Amino acid sequence: MEVQELEQLRVQERRLRNKMTEKNYNPNQKENKAIKKQKIASTPKQEKVETSKVEEKKGKSKPEIKEEKKKQIPKIKKDKAFVRGVSLPISTKYSIAICRFVKGKRITDAISDLNQVLEKKKAVPMKGEIPHRKGKGMMSGRYPKKAAEYFIMLLKSLSADSNVNGLDDPVIVEAIANIASRPYGRFGSIKRKRTHVKIIAKEKKLISKNKKLKGNK
Repeated sequence: MEVQELEQLRVQERRLRNKMTEKNYNPNQKENKAIKKQKIASTPKQEKVETSKVEEKKGKSKPEIKEEKKKQIPKIKKDKAFVRGVSLPISTKYSIAICRFVKGKRITDAISDLNQVLEKKKAVPMKGEIPHRKGKGMMSGRYPKKAAEYFIMLLKSLSADSNVNGLDDPVIVEAIANIASRPYGRFGSIKRKRTHVKIIAKEKKLISKNKKLKGNK
């Protein structure tokens, strides 16, 4: 009896499914859906073609408009270029001496002189209980290798900044080295070396004008 009842229930379910499919089936609906999809796909392409034709008539394209916007922004020319080195791991004594050595020179000349210091062909003039070295206007000096390497890096970044700012023939006007907060080493037995460095460069024409104004006053 139970088997017969189960078979009857299955037959009824099949009949209901067939009826539902017959009611819902409508061939016109599929055609309408396909037509709608084609319209949606075709509209953006047509709009793009129409916009391109309008732009060609006007004689202006999108890249030309971008170039015009870029040309409208004026570049502000700066009078100076500067660079800062924060808490560099070099000696303040050597950095002060290199600042004196570099001040008043062109950036390219200062870099070439520091490269000669690394090769031990030219010494940095210093004061204090330091051995004598050969050189014009110098009693004593040294060859600070680590400090010279860091200064070369700073001067290269300074030359890049001066090129961006549009400086012609830049000269180093200020070169300052100050002692920074010195952290303790392992177990607090040693204090590490740290210095702040600031270098400023200006055009040679502006420097000469400022000097004349001071003299007239």
